[in-house]
Amino acid sequence: MNRNITVTLVFAALAAIFGFTSIGIANDQVTTGDPAPEFELSDQNGQLHSLEDYRDQWVVLYFYPKDETPGCTTEACEFRDNIFAYRELNAQILGVSLDDAESHKAFAENHGLPFPLLADVDGEAATAYGVKTRMFGMTVAKRQTFIIGPDGTIAKHYEQVKPAEHSDEVLADLKKLTSL
Repeated sequence: MNRNITVTLVFAALAAIFGFTSIGIANDQVTTGDPAPEFELSDQNGQLHSLEDYRDQWVVLYFYPKDETPGCTTEACEFRDNIFAYRELNAQILGVSLDDAESHKAFAENHGLPFPLLADVDGEAATAYGVKTRMFGMTVAKRQTFIIGPDGTIAKHYEQVKPAEHSDEVLADLKKLTSL
């Protein structure tokens, strides 16, 4: 049986047995061409960040479900490994989850992450971007990414993300966008 089908069936079975849900929370999804919703969130060091802080540069805003989980760790480390290429393109990476700043601090230190991890503990940014959901009884952010242009609009939206390949995909698209 195909591995993806097997994983889907296992999650469906767990959901049925334990009453877990992966049903999305109703909120509007922003997409390419839309103005990027503003936010003001603290990072792992307690420093506030807003989208306005990054006007005139590219922003890779990636939402992820949970610190220290396998997919989230893989994705964060892939962004880390490409950090110099992003900096050459004048792009700032910002990771966002509903975890608190203390969790983000440990996650960043454990994996040497050289970019801010923003604590969206109330889920306001996740709601504004349309990525807040419930999964296995927890409210989390869906794994989705937005490239935001220097003008503050969404230049690219990734709804399907493969953690091990995503940073390279975003970097390739960002190179195309910056050469326009």
